[in-house]
Amino acid sequence: MIRGMSRAAVKINEWTERWIPGAFTIAWILTLIVLALALLLARASFLDCARAWGDGFWELLPFSMQMCLVMFTGSIVAVSPPVARLLARLAALPKSPRQSILLTALVSMLLALVHWGLSIVGSAVLVREIGRGKTRVDYRLLVAAAYLGMGTTWHAGLSASAPLLVATPGHFLEKEIGLIPVGQTIFSPFNLVLVAVVIVVFTVITPLLHPPPDRTVSAGDAQLAAIRSFTPPRRPSGPAGLAPAARLEYSPLVNWTFGALALVWLGSYLAKPQHPITLNVLNFVMLGLAVLLHPSAASLVAAAEEAGSLVFGIILQFPLYAGMYGIIQSTKLAETLADGFVRIANGSTYPLLVYWYSGIVNYFVPSGGSKWAIEAPYVLAAGKSLGVPAAKVVTAYAWGDMMTDIIQPFWAIPLLAAAKLDFREILGFCMVLFCVYAPIVSLAFLFFPR
Repeated sequence: MIRGMSRAAVKINEWTERWIPGAFTIAWILTLIVLALALLLARASFLDCARAWGDGFWELLPFSMQMCLVMFTGSIVAVSPPVARLLARLAALPKSPRQSILLTALVSMLLALVHWGLSIVGSAVLVREIGRGKTRVDYRLLVAAAYLGMGTTWHAGLSASAPLLVATPGHFLEKEIGLIPVGQTIFSPFNLVLVAVVIVVFTVITPLLHPPPDRTVSAGDAQLAAIRSFTPPRRPSGPAGLAPAARLEYSPLVNWTFGALALVWLGSYLAKPQHPITLNVLNFVMLGLAVLLHPSAASLVAAAEEAGSLVFGIILQFPLYAGMYGIIQSTKLAETLADGFVRIANGSTYPLLVYWYSGIVNYFVPSGGSKWAIEAPYVLAAGKSLGVPAAKVVTAYAWGDMMTDIIQPFWAIPLLAAAKLDFREILGFCMVLFCVYAPIVSLAFLFFPR
């Protein structure tokens, strides 16, 4: 069976490399699909759809900046000397292709539970380090394994958008559902057990997908050039005889004082009776950690320059997804789709339907936080009418939101940029992983204890 899955993954990957376009083109095709659905299902006019698309283009700019900062700070932390050295040591452990895949998959999923930006960039650094070795690993599967964190665990971890939002005082639905503490979502027994099952399953299965030697595709010239050009950052000391201003750039003083002030703020924030973990708080903590982990301002700026090159895909493509968001929101397409699901649901099957509905919409609008703002009012209302607790609806939404990430190119853009691959080159492996992942989680929500 495993050999059959491996052969299928290779054949699917070869097909996607030939027929699937690049990530930006996929985003535009998805836009046209959303437009067609709004015309056919929501009965909206073409002019209304065009207006909604253009109006929505810039509606998510604050969220876009937050996502850029998640990626940006995660990258700076991942390439900091202590973390880079740790990843280099880990990368030296595998002695075979399958061991390389196992390590990459496990690190990606575990890092995603802490911070999804750190998972993407940290996994990319690990891919680069493993690429230096001589394990003859299939480079496509290696990069697909590095993307597993975004497709299997991130929305069940500490940077989960929807669970953090509903735990934040003053959130937009507080009057309807109150505050839902993370103990009922992220740290619930159901969520923790399901995370453990997923990590074990994919740590075992992903290495078994490795193609035989005659079908293995190693890193090409472009990837090898990127790997060889990547040098783990070292403590820069600067040339001798620097002026006082330049010496300050290469001293730890700036980083230490910044870190000290950040720690003071964090301590005062945690001392408050209410101190919700929000995206802004996460980004602040990660930025402070990034500064502290680098030995000088010069080291920090060098890492920031590389990190900036990884956010181009978010800047270029996020407006397209925001345009889809505008169509879905303004034409009531989401409500139309949700109403159809609710008609066939009951208290037992509703979490499963929310899981799949969230996953389907996520493929068109891959933004957990902004998508939750669209779906939450009617999804939670329907759950209440069916007797499903709000915490279970939020959990089902969160897992569904990341279900289709593994076959969606948007959040893979920084990883692919670092690996010098196109999404179609890993999509075949990702589709096989999705076909394993979706049934496992579906069964969990089908038997979700009431």
